[in-house]
Amino acid sequence: MSIFWNINNKEGGTKEKDIDAVDYRIRNDVLIDISTFLARRWSNHDNVTVTISRENKTITNLDKNKIMVPQLDYFHGNTFQKYRQWRTLLWYESMRLRYSFKIYDTDIVFGNVFNIIETKRVEVLGLEEWRGMIKEIIFYEALSGNNKPLLNTLHGKSKIIEAFSQFFLTGFIKGEIYGGEKERILKATEYAKNLIKEYINKYVKRGKLLDPVSDQKWLESETRQIIKILQLDSLMSLPPIPFVMPKNKIGLSTGHEEELSSQIEKIVKAKDKEIELEKVRKEIVQGKDVKEEYKTLVKESKKNDNKGYDTTENLSITVPYDNTDIDEGIIYDYNLINKTKTALKEWRSGWKEKYDYQGEELELENHIEKQSKIFISDKKISINVRISILLDLSSSIEDNEIEYKKAAVALCEGLEYLDIKFTLYAFNTESRAIKCWIIKPQNVGWGSTYAKRLMQVKPLGGTPLAEVYKILQPTINSFKPDIFVTLTDGEPSDMNAVRSAVSSYKRYGIRMIAIGLGSDTNDAIGIGLNLKYLNYEKTLTLSKKRLQDLPKKVLGLLILS
Repeated sequence: MSIFWNINNKEGGTKEKDIDAVDYRIRNDVLIDISTFLARRWSNHDNVTVTISRENKTITNLDKNKIMVPQLDYFHGNTFQKYRQWRTLLWYESMRLRYSFKIYDTDIVFGNVFNIIETKRVEVLGLEEWRGMIKEIIFYEALSGNNKPLLNTLHGKSKIIEAFSQFFLTGFIKGEIYGGEKERILKATEYAKNLIKEYINKYVKRGKLLDPVSDQKWLESETRQIIKILQLDSLMSLPPIPFVMPKNKIGLSTGHEEELSSQIEKIVKAKDKEIELEKVRKEIVQGKDVKEEYKTLVKESKKNDNKGYDTTENLSITVPYDNTDIDEGIIYDYNLINKTKTALKEWRSGWKEKYDYQGEELELENHIEKQSKIFISDKKISINVRISILLDLSSSIEDNEIEYKKAAVALCEGLEYLDIKFTLYAFNTESRAIKCWIIKPQNVGWGSTYAKRLMQVKPLGGTPLAEVYKILQPTINSFKPDIFVTLTDGEPSDMNAVRSAVSSYKRYGIRMIAIGLGSDTNDAIGIGLNLKYLNYEKTLTLSKKRLQDLPKKVLGLLILS
């Protein structure tokens, strides 16, 4: 992946003063590429995939080697400071992939406390190999403290858990806590520190990790002991700890280095002088270890000619190899296909066919005698329109790949049933090269050959939609569709470029329609707002949980068009 070859190259990048003076925007597709590279290197897993959450969630799936991290805007400060925090969070989640054996939900006390202890355990283990990350961890803790709630604003078990988390992970608390609560938190923190030290001593002494099954039982047992010290119930539900927008100015610009430096000093002292404060304080504030990497990301994001993607060898559309050994039956959902055709039939006739035990009596002979034409024949529905469809097969669709393709096949079957002429394309990216695939060309009927082609195109990479439109435009213009439908579940890499491309297609008289697929209802709403900005004539959004509704909704939208 070419983006990574120049990470440590000090030549040809953006000037130092420009990086500090300008608050650049880093595109999500660039973040996905660098995060995939880093996560695989850090976790020692070659198949790690990273996605960016629009809802700013942090989720790590140990079974699937998947990490979901928030967007940069979730963090505070200028773009460089945001990137440093984002990068450190990615490191923590990569360490979980490497060293964790269990990640619990945080909606109960046990899961929350277990994950707090596990965070510190993987941090210490990770620093055995990645010692330079200690500076970035301190910087992360100094700025992420802005997001922590004041303990004075919390009550009950939430207050106890948050106080324990802050004190155990960073060495200080935000706000004040008194009396018996303070005593319990100090005691639990001391107990937790000692058990981590004991574990690490065993790890260092043996030179390898202990048995994962034994580790899990040990850590779960110690978690229950800590919960007892805190005088909480392990199975008590725990409401989400609120995310706080900071009122102070720490990290909001590099001009507040004194305030940030003071916060860093506080954290370093709380870490029992693990590093020499005066020697590294300035280095931590400036972040020189990450600066060159950040310059590369800025450079990639600023590319205007090809938006950071290698299109020099890909200004054409590729036909997937016709592999007869692929079983396309996996993406044929005949129940969904039949439902789609039935819905079209009902729409066309205006009547809904229903079988029941009662209804209007039909005198068949009298009915036939009244008709001028007494024979009944099936007539195929036909709509005089030409359609092109583009499927987004970026990496974020991977979890729903089969359902997504089932819905696409049902849609194609529906279009074939309506005798509509259509073309089907798909796109993904691999090693920052755009792959644009023709699944079904014009002037041929839909069949299993094209379903096999669709099966071969795997979800990979980001969403360079503007570049895909550019590659497709000559082919689309030759087909001259009335409607161009784009199905996507991702935020385009360059929204302004997509907006311009959509307008370009519309100037040719093509009606541009976009279908947004969100992970849930809230995500679908967010995607819908983005699509409206992109100048599409009509938009429709639905959640991935309702993918079975896709064919009927799309066909309904086309019919109304």
